[in-house]
Parts: sequence; C-alpha cells; structure tokens
Amino acid sequence: MKKRASLLTVKAIAALFLFFSLYACGSGSKSAAESESVASEAPDFQISLAQWSLHRKYFGDLQARGGWQWFGKTLRENPDALIQEGEDPMDFPALAASYGVNSIELVNTFYYGKANDMEYWKAFKQKCDEAGVSVGLIMCDALGDLGNADDAARAAAVQNHHAWIDIAKYLGAHTIRVNAAGSGTAEEVASNAVDGLSKLGEYGASQGINVVVENHGGYSSDGAWLADVMKRVNMDNVGTLPDFGNFCIENGPDGCVNEYDRYKGIEELMPYAKAVSAKAHMFDEQGNEVNSDFSRIMKIVKAAGFKGHVGIEYEGKQLSEDEGIKATKALLEKVFAQLD
Repeated sequence: MKKRASLLTVKAIAALFLFFSLYACGSGSKSAAESESVASEAPDFQISLAQWSLHRKYFGDLQARGGWQWFGKTLRENPDALIQEGEDPMDFPALAASYGVNSIELVNTFYYGKANDMEYWKAFKQKCDEAGVSVGLIMCDALGDLGNADDAARAAAVQNHHAWIDIAKYLGAHTIRVNAAGSGTAEEVASNAVDGLSKLGEYGASQGINVVVENHGGYSSDGAWLADVMKRVNMDNVGTLPDFGNFCIENGPDGCVNEYDRYKGIEELMPYAKAVSAKAHMFDEQGNEVNSDFSRIMKIVKAAGFKGHVGIEYEGKQLSEDEGIKATKALLEKVFAQLD
C-alpha cells in the first residue's frame, strides 16, 4: 500500500510539473504574441529630431562669424572652435527628450574633432541612456566627395566615413547620411558616386549600418538622377534620405535658379528611403509650412509603404530654434493624425 501511495505521489508530482511547465510555456507564448501585437500596433511614423535644427545654438550666427568659407576653414584647422562657449552638444540627448522626442539625428560637424575619441562617445552614450533617447542616424559632411573624379581622393573620402560608421554602430544607430557630390557632368558624377557609395556600402554592411544619400544640392537634388544612382548601386543597405525642401539644383546670387519639383522628387526617392527629413522654414497662421505641403508629402511617403522616423529639421529664422522645432513637431503630429 505504501509503495502504491508512493507511486501515486510521484505521478501526481510529475503531473503537476507537466501542468506548470505547459502553463509557463503557454504564458511565454502569450507574452510573445502580445509583444508582437503591440509591435504591430506601433504607429507607422515616429518623430525624430535632427540636430541641425539647433545649429545656431551650437555654432552661433555663422554669417556673423565669417560665413561658410570661415566655417570650412575652421572645421579643418580647429573644429572645437566652432562650438560656442557654454553650448556643449553633449546636452543634445536631454534637450531632445524635453521636446518629447526619443530618437535623435546627430550632425558629425558638431563633433568633428571627436571622431576617434572613444571616451567622449562613451560619455555621450550614457547621456542618451539617461535621457531615454536613442541615436537613429548621423549626418556626415566635410569628409570628402564620394563622387570625386580622382580615384585616390574618392577612396580617401570612403575611408574618412569609416570612423562615423563605427561611431554609429557603437551608439546603436542604424544609418549614416552622406553626400553624393563630385565634379563633372551628371553622368560622370553619377558613375563616380556609384563607385564611392558601393565601396562605403560594403563597409557599412559589414557593420550593420545603412548608408543613405540626401537630396543635398547639385545633382543630388535631381530626384531622377539620385534614384538612378540608387538603382545602379543596388545594395540593400544603401538608400536615400528624402528631404522635404532640399531640391535646389543650382543657386544664384539671389537664391535658387534651378529648383526640382519637390513632390516629384520625393516620389522618386521614396522607394529607396531609410528615413525622411521634414525640412521647415516658415509657417502660416494655421501652422502650415509655407514652402512644403506636409500633408501632400506624407501621403506620398505613406503610399510608398515607408514606416519609421520622420526627422524634424527646422532651418528658418522666422521663429527661434525652440519655437521652430515645436511648430514642426505640432504640424507633423497633425498630419500623422489625418493620415490614420
């Protein structure tokens, strides 16, 4: 009798163990399903903040300080001199969080002298963690032309971007933004840019980082030209960063003399987009951007099947940087709600 009771006890314990094991597995499966459901319910579009929106905070009035020629010379000779006293870009994560934004887009020229300073980036990453902010992408300028006609200069430009891909990886970013610039005819620059972007894309892929080109003046502001470059590169991690407002192909003394249709351009660039930049300059009384129809553009973005971050990039002087960021964010939120 005792032996039978003992056997029953063992069976009972085994049954209970099996029950709780199954329950635990079921509970875990349910949790995974719930997590997947939450992920699927995430909004199609989130807002990030491009650091260039605060370039006057960090660089001051560039025209008053000597203009873009002075900027380029200082960047090469003493990049730390660009940052205004008391305006440390290390505070950017916390500042972005104060706007209710949890993803940021860095500008490498704000940290130009820090490319190989790992202690700086450790401290910066900690600032991000403390603020609950993640780095989405890094905008890279002044590293050489990826479409340079000179093979050695183009190779050097590719190499110069490697450090920023490494920084992006360390910070947990997914992308760096580059420029497809060069001299020569449209076809010559395109061919050279395809080569430079392909080689940089290979390194980016080895580190799990996207390389994207913004419509950023010159040939790159021609949507058809840049889309053709992307088609020829044909790499999963090389794409575009369509900017709402950078479609001036050629500037003159009094402003743009050759501007590409922004809506056509965005439609051409969206199939390759890894992120989107909401450029804003001026607002009307209803809070709409006067140069770009945000609603029309976001309908194009949505129709392309894009889901991800749309970056605030306020560049105007009508409002302060603080007010311009808030106005751009409010407009995006209004447009997002209308798209649902």
